[in-house]
Amino acid sequence: MAATPGEAARPAGRTLVFLVRHGQTPLNESGALPGDASALDEAGHQQARRLAAALGSQMPRAVGASPRLRARQTAQPVAGRAGLDVATDERLLDRDYGQWTGADRGKVVAQCGSVDNAPGAEPPAAVRDRAVRALTDIGRRNHGGTAVVVSHGAVNRQVLVAFDPGLGNPGTLPQDNGCFNTLDLRNDDNSWTGRRSVRGPVLAGSAAERRGRGDLAVPSRRG
Repeated sequence: MAATPGEAARPAGRTLVFLVRHGQTPLNESGALPGDASALDEAGHQQARRLAAALGSQMPRAVGASPRLRARQTAQPVAGRAGLDVATDERLLDRDYGQWTGADRGKVVAQCGSVDNAPGAEPPAAVRDRAVRALTDIGRRNHGGTAVVVSHGAVNRQVLVAFDPGLGNPGTLPQDNGCFNTLDLRNDDNSWTGRRSVRGPVLAGSAAERRGRGDLAVPSRRG
């Protein structure tokens, strides 16, 4: 029997996880620190449909998402294409910016020196640890298969640097709306390997297309 596309892309003995950043919202374009209720705009819905065409055909066993509306709206077309429901996980939530939610990022940096220094903002290490735990649990539940997980740029960047500290400052890593990262969970020791793929069904003229697209190796790290 011929392998399915997802099977063909997955190394033997590993679980393939596509880690997605949600589609575009009006808040993404404003420069404000994101909050709870932001929904996809028309460009974001178009990115979600393109993600469905690209990832729904990979025969995922599960589609997971942050509970935030923008993440669920991005995940739903992928899940529908695969005949699945979207399972939400609070550990995939966007970073909690506390009192700074909705504030202009530049003004926060000017006042506090960085978003990380803003009083009440969730520490990056906390974001990283909860997201890595969530991804590892999803990978284990879908042992040897494929899963799609939709989260947020601040979360995805922390995950990628957790798997490869050599990537440097998480804030410098591109994570355009609608891009996806390809990760493998090795089933014998729960270590992660893969590629950070700044690519995917982005819109013509987007920042990702202006920069170009590329892959970057991610060394193994225990999850």
